[in-house]
Order: sequence, then structure tokens, then C-alpha cells
Amino acid sequence: MIKEKEQAVVLSQERLAEGIFSMWIQTQAAKRANPGQFMSAYTEDRSRLLPRPISICEIDKDRHALRMVYRVTGEHTGTKQFSRLQTGDKIPVIGPLGNGFPLERGRGKRVFLIGGGIGVPPVLELAKQLQCENKQIVAGYRDGQTFLRESFEEHGRLYIATEDGSVGCRGNVMDAIRENGLEAELIYACGPAPMLRAVKAYAEERQLECYVSMEERMACGIGACLGCVCMSRETDSHSNVKNKRICKDGPVFLSTEVEI
Repeated sequence: MIKEKEQAVVLSQERLAEGIFSMWIQTQAAKRANPGQFMSAYTEDRSRLLPRPISICEIDKDRHALRMVYRVTGEHTGTKQFSRLQTGDKIPVIGPLGNGFPLERGRGKRVFLIGGGIGVPPVLELAKQLQCENKQIVAGYRDGQTFLRESFEEHGRLYIATEDGSVGCRGNVMDAIRENGLEAELIYACGPAPMLRAVKAYAEERQLECYVSMEERMACGIGACLGCVCMSRETDSHSNVKNKRICKDGPVFLSTEVEI
């Protein structure tokens, strides 16, 4: 189904940490959204024609509302313009886009929910909806600004890693798993490529089913431009080469399907 641009309404906006903002919007997309999907958001600046992909952090179907947590990437960027929006302002969006996490695969199992950096927010709605035996949330941050920490603690057992060692263990998410002696039967992960590469290797070594949500710069957001492809094991029916479109075929993939 082709999705149309919608004028969403900003319900609230707050700064969570240095350069990290949380925005709730009222949108019809909330009725169809699932954990792991994303929204394409447009600025009102006519010189910026392409939308910015922002992952969905939380879904409130009753209020027709979505929470988007994003990082401001510079002073003269679309995300900086988003951070200036206030309650009642309009923001053009299209969504929900992409394929989300397969919740049914983790039902009743011991699961790792791994997020790193700006890949942490998409894990929150997954943690809220996933019904599993042992929900182990592993979050990696640069420093002590552990945004969304309290929310995660309400929905599972939280383990934190920080690069500077100010909170939790020093290092990355894999260090947190090793230091705490954690084990799982299935993995969901979202974050930068180096983290996903390590998670994928860990899963393959232990023969674990693993789903990764890949971060990539996007242009159209609907799979037409091939601007966000990644290498895949099998030939793609759209392009007839061995790649996948992260925006359309993903952003969530079974880790054995793609090269990271």
C-alpha cells in the first residue's frame, strides 16, 4: 500500500540528553505501527526536499500517537529544525515504513534486546510488546547520559555499558553480556554497524537466531532509489543483484540474510 504524506501534530517535545530529543506526534500512522518500523519526517525548509528517517520509540494506539527519539546531527540540519518544534506545531510525515521486529519469534524464550547509541530508542516499544520468558535488555551509551533508562527498567532486566565506564560496565554491549554472564536463545538488536557486526558474530558462534535493525542514510525511504542498499546472501528480486534495500526490505533483517 502506497502511503501518503500526512500533517502530524506535535504533542510534546523534550530534550533527553545532549543532542538527543524526544517528540510525541499525533498521527494516523500510530494505528498501523509496529516495533522496529520508522517514520519519514519532512522539514518546512523548501531547500530540503528529502525526508529524515526516524525510528519509532513508542506507540500509543489509543491516542493515535507515536514517540520519536532522535539525535540532532548539526546546527544547520533537518533534525535541528525538528528540535525547535513545539506543542501544536505541524510536521509532515509518511509512515509507518519498513519491516519491524518479528515478535512471535521471541515468545516464551530467553531473549537479548540490544540497543546501542541512537539504536537504543527503537528497542523500547519492542521491550513493551515482547512476551518472553526472560527479557534481558542490554543498552550501550557513550557516557552517563543514559536516556530512557527508567522506561527500560519497567519492562525488563536492564544491563548498561558505557564507553567511559561512568554507568554499568566499561565498554560496549558485548562486554556487558560477558561481564554479567548472560545467555539467550534469541537476539534482537539495533545500533551502529560495528555493534551489529559483533552481535551477528556472537550469534553465529552460538548458533542463535538473531534479528538486526540496520542504520543507514536514506533518500526516498520507500525502496525506489536504491540509496540505502546492503549486501545480501541472495539475489534481490527488485534489482537482480545480491543486495537488500534497508528502507523497504528492512530495516530489520535476520542476521544471516545480510552482510554487515
